[in-house]
Amino acid sequence: MTLLLFAGVISLAAPSATATDAPATLETGYRQMYNLDFEGAHAIFQSWEASHPDDALGPVSNAAAYLFAEFDRLHILESELFTDNGRFAKRVKPVPDPQVRGAFDRELAKADEIAGRILSGSPQDGNALFARVMANGLRGDYAAMIEKRNLAGLSYMKAGRQLAQKLLALDPSYYDAYLAVCVENYLLGVNSAPLRWFLRIGGAETNKEDGIANLRITAEKGRYLAPYARLLLAVAALRDRDRETARRLLSGLAEEFPQNQLYQKELARLLP
Repeated sequence: MTLLLFAGVISLAAPSATATDAPATLETGYRQMYNLDFEGAHAIFQSWEASHPDDALGPVSNAAAYLFAEFDRLHILESELFTDNGRFAKRVKPVPDPQVRGAFDRELAKADEIAGRILSGSPQDGNALFARVMANGLRGDYAAMIEKRNLAGLSYMKAGRQLAQKLLALDPSYYDAYLAVCVENYLLGVNSAPLRWFLRIGGAETNKEDGIANLRITAEKGRYLAPYARLLLAVAALRDRDRETARRLLSGLAEEFPQNQLYQKELARLLP
């Protein structure tokens, strides 16, 4: 299980020095994405790219909107897929939209170019580092969840986690970056002991409890990723058969994002 895993999956946080001054349009774009208004999210992110051509967060955000739209179209984020390991392993390989894949790749290439240019002169630039974290997470999610290339997804996840740890060493209040650390720990930590041993030999981190702790940081303090982190916590609760916690988290998400039928559907599974 690599993204939900993701995700990696997905947000932008400005460094603590500027987070409270971040333009509302960027945050609004993410909120529209969570509300499944992908057209509106793309419009905002593209406008941000045009007005901030030297900010890698613009194109990587737009790439996230393309990926989430594919996840929604292909019904990839439904909890039943992630709470049943057998079902996940036997899932049918989805049929991706090649036009969406092309747009996704182009946005990530732009983000890579901008971030690389900035980091060549300022290797501790928080936004550029986070753009790299995001790009790895998004590529890992696409590889694992759409292409069923789990090992490739794990490789991207590991690279993103290492960059996130570097960023958090520079700025521990870059709260959304904790998601890139927690995903590897939690998702690999729920596997069997022999598999965890094998993954550790390969350099993966597989501590479930650490993963949950970091996920809670993003859920409580993240600026853009908090709703996504709350969804992951709900899935974690379902895996642990804690229906009450899952119901509470999903109820809050359904109220905050009424256009997102995923939250309503998952909540309906838990109602008496």
